[in-house]
Amino acid sequence: MKCAIVLALAVAFGAVQIAPSDPSWRQPFDPIRIVGNIYYVGTRGLSSFLLVTPAGGVLIDSGEAESVPFIRANVERLGFRMSEIKILLAGHAHFDHVGGHAEMKRLTGAGVMVMDADRQALESGVDRSALGAQGWSPVKVDRVLKDGDTVSLGGTTLTAHLTPGHTQGCTTWTTEATQDGRRYRVAFACSVTINQGVHLVSNTRVPAIAEHYAQAFRVLHGLTPDVFVAEHGGVFGLDAKAETARDLEKGQPNPFVDPQGYRRFVEKAEQTYLTQLRAEQGK
Repeated sequence: MKCAIVLALAVAFGAVQIAPSDPSWRQPFDPIRIVGNIYYVGTRGLSSFLLVTPAGGVLIDSGEAESVPFIRANVERLGFRMSEIKILLAGHAHFDHVGGHAEMKRLTGAGVMVMDADRQALESGVDRSALGAQGWSPVKVDRVLKDGDTVSLGGTTLTAHLTPGHTQGCTTWTTEATQDGRRYRVAFACSVTINQGVHLVSNTRVPAIAEHYAQAFRVLHGLTPDVFVAEHGGVFGLDAKAETARDLEKGQPNPFVDPQGYRRFVEKAEQTYLTQLRAEQGK
């Protein structure tokens, strides 16, 4: 009883964050080709992406710890072996995107690479963002990245863009992919939502959080992807686009090519940020 009371008080005062109970996070989702050598291999609600190259694979995001069996099944359904995954990346250090990193590294032997501002969180297993949510199994980082660094494997190169706010090291990845003779710019957009209970003004955990978000939007406005995806399928219309993509006949347009959708995503998220900022500033 005493422990239950302590936990209830901790939750009430923001010292403990309980995992959201979104059932889609643990629902299987058939793997789908996004464009070129890029495949969606996550669950219905938590994104993971596999980039297939002649030298092996790059995996972006491992979801929750509970996501790993789903990701593994999808990777193998594509005819790819887990041991062929050579690099493990992340959008940001929250339990629902790096919770499976330690197990994924154990299964694949992949090198873990992460933006410097999220390195300590990944290696400690402690959420150091403004959210302060639940942690995960710590994982050793093999390469620390800076804004603008590139990661290359088998002819595919990804560029890391620091878009902080959601976490201090939130990283939007960009690359290019070729399909049917056409080259596409692709962005793996890091989250720019503001978690419930997170303040932009007088934030004691991350005092510069408002400026961090402003920086993120400046960067995102400067990108011009043809294809954009995100760390939750609902952000980029995964269900509808995947359903269309599975029924495509040769020559029909790829539904994941959605430059206008990207612009709407950035503009809507920025407006939400500005609305909350002004409200907290009393304007």
